[in-house]
Amino acid sequence: MTNLIDHLRANLRAAGIPATEDDFAGIIEKGFLSRVADVERMIASLPSDDLPDYLDAGSLPIPVETPRWGVSTQTPRRGVSSQTQTPRRGVSTIVDIADQIRARAVSPVEVTERALARIAERSPQFNAFQLVLAEQAMADARAAEVAIAAGAYLGPLHGVPVAVKDLLDLAGTPTTAGSKILAASIASQDATGVARLRQAGAVIVGKTRMSEFAYSPGSNNAHYGPTANPHNMERDSGGSSSGSAVAVADGMVFAALGSDTGGSIRIPAAQCGIVGLKPTHGRVSLAGAVTLSWSLDHLGPLTRSVADAAIMLEAIAGPDPRDGRTLRPTPAFRASGFDGSARGLRVGLLGDDGTGKPLADAETLAAVKRGAEALRAAGADLVEIDIPEIAMLQVINPVILAIEAAAFHTPHLRTRLDDYGEFMRQRILAAFVYGSATFVAAQQARTALRRRMAAIFERIDILALPSVPHLAPPLGVPTPTTFTGPFNCLGWPAISIPAGKSADGLPLALQLVARPWEEPALLRAAFAATAPLC
Repeated sequence: MTNLIDHLRANLRAAGIPATEDDFAGIIEKGFLSRVADVERMIASLPSDDLPDYLDAGSLPIPVETPRWGVSTQTPRRGVSSQTQTPRRGVSTIVDIADQIRARAVSPVEVTERALARIAERSPQFNAFQLVLAEQAMADARAAEVAIAAGAYLGPLHGVPVAVKDLLDLAGTPTTAGSKILAASIASQDATGVARLRQAGAVIVGKTRMSEFAYSPGSNNAHYGPTANPHNMERDSGGSSSGSAVAVADGMVFAALGSDTGGSIRIPAAQCGIVGLKPTHGRVSLAGAVTLSWSLDHLGPLTRSVADAAIMLEAIAGPDPRDGRTLRPTPAFRASGFDGSARGLRVGLLGDDGTGKPLADAETLAAVKRGAEALRAAGADLVEIDIPEIAMLQVINPVILAIEAAAFHTPHLRTRLDDYGEFMRQRILAAFVYGSATFVAAQQARTALRRRMAAIFERIDILALPSVPHLAPPLGVPTPTTFTGPFNCLGWPAISIPAGKSADGLPLALQLVARPWEEPALLRAAFAATAPLC
């Protein structure tokens, strides 16, 4: 460890970053260097003559067929748990409220007033919102009501209250990204994801809490505090999209946007008992979002049903000239209702992930098994499958994340080091233990692992595995990215869906993964395995 610290100290000095001995002690105590040797061993075990992933044009193949997904008001015939059959009193889905708004049984103004009232009552208890835009939200709701009355209905998000994570620009408001450093940064234009929600008629009521610069899979934040879990306020809500998940789970809004670099949509979705979708990398623009890792970041929805996730995805997805990651051709979207069937899908239930250890705690494993069996009952072919490559991806994703995040933060680290909270500061400083050669080698390993995983997915269409390895931890404690991070490294679509509750009343979750650009199959499987959230 002494040699690693000396190496880290030298690299930080060369970068002009004034780290302290207290920070080096904290880096060791928090275990931020604990996997350096694992990285070296794993890289050495893989081919060294592959192209780095950023040069591999075949890494995300383009599908030939136009994918279809869409919304349905039908309840699936089968579900993971009877606990997910009936929405809580006063809590409904986008599908439900959209039908009422379109029929003019309820107005966007009424719905938005109720949302703002609930936010005012509940958000302070959980610490869910960074900024509430009550005046603007009401103006947008009134405009939606006038438009709908005039016959200019835009679709299922028209007049529906939603929230966005506070790393997305919203014109005229600060984008703090959960930090002190950006607290006074006022956006001049909307992020593309925000703009597309507005174009769909959604009413944006505010921006939600998150961990500092999104660099924690927990809600811990030295500046703004943690965000409590709505199922048990002594437990954490997961991160980094903690406020978005809590706002949806508690019924403050119907949906919210989050970002996901190692699991930051799926982890809070799992810990709060809602749906969290990470689309294929490049499916949704990140223009106007504060970066954590350019090649690992994803933007996606948190919702109370799979059908709602499809509605949100359809609104925000598509090429964007402001984000070159989205410019490769992708299929158009056309809606066709889910029917609850998984017939024809080949579902692999993860056995060994390459560690030889149990994947998760007993209750989580039982929930994942029930979810897989629900897919079998819905017509899928189910097989158990061992994928040792997942353990390798668990090592590679944090390395790439750390190096890209360090590159992004270097200017602030040189001049405003003391304005970072302790956890964020020490984690980002630890990233400088890696050099440029490690980054390239990690990208070569990424290429090799992507090809191995593509070969495995020639035998299956969907992979079923845990979203998280254990129940929600104590408030402010991060959840491991064990089963989420690998699919950021690949850039493949993944979704976390609720799978009942533990004996202590905490949410259980199932994660499903598909090949790149195959969100239609992923959403179809997710819909077959669960039902509108309670």
